[in-house]
Amino acid sequence: QVQFVESGGGLVQPGGSLRVSCVVSTSIFSAYAMGWYRQAPGKERELVATITDNSTTNYTASVKGRFTISRDNAENTVYLQMNSLKPEDTAVYYCNTVRRRPDGYEPMYKSWGQGTQVTVSS
Repeated sequence: QVQFVESGGGLVQPGGSLRVSCVVSTSIFSAYAMGWYRQAPGKERELVATITDNSTTNYTASVKGRFTISRDNAENTVYLQMNSLKPEDTAVYYCNTVRRRPDGYEPMYKSWGQGTQVTVSS
């Protein structure tokens, strides 16, 4: 069973930066495409960024140019660097392995980690 442990969230002022991390317990991390999701109160979980096994990245429009997803296969870790943060970025952030579908990506595992809370507020 693959497990996800997210960390690095916190409280940051608008315009600030934060980097969140996710360690994945699997022996084949390098073979997986990875995704960062977020869920704000009262809203559905949304996919914000993906990175393939060969490090091709993709972003949802609302974070493009501000967020950067990266991975370290030696550490089984995926990162999300978030710059120019806005109050609407406030959410719990989760990672999961993802697979490509005709209309985008979907999470591979139904079991999620605990997530990491990111709050953008003055």
